[in-house]
Amino acid sequence: MSRLDSFIRRITAQRDCLDRAFALIGDLPGTILELGLGNGRTYNHIREGCPGREVFVFERKVSAHPVDIPDTEHLIEGDLFETLPGALSRIGQSAALAHIDIGSGRPERDARIAAFISAELPALMAEAAVILSDQELDLPGWTVRDLPEGVAPGRYFFYSRGL
Repeated sequence: MSRLDSFIRRITAQRDCLDRAFALIGDLPGTILELGLGNGRTYNHIREGCPGREVFVFERKVSAHPVDIPDTEHLIEGDLFETLPGALSRIGQSAALAHIDIGSGRPERDARIAAFISAELPALMAEAAVILSDQELDLPGWTVRDLPEGVAPGRYFFYSRGL
């Protein structure tokens, strides 16, 4: 498969998983967390799919398109290992949805970050919440959900708790 085809499949999977998650969280109160802003396309999709919800973005170094950069209140910039612990005090309420897009293509690095996120993120999430990730997470007590039709297993990971 060409790199272009792989990119298209990844982005399509991302969109389809996000759209399913938007429907699942419906009226559930809570913020949305975006771990990894990248160029801002997913952040833009989240804002359109969940108007009125606060979206807090964690990003090591911002390089997104200017229209897709959150305001300073909603941008948590810096190393995830330093910014994620204790973030609930800044966010102010549990999150209904977390979207994680941190894959670097370097398996050892990605596994280390995924293990850290697996340990830290649940404390930020509402009782009936959804987590989407480009990396497999180890989330005891969370349910691994079926992926939307057309999304290949292992392309994306979909978890929920209490839904």
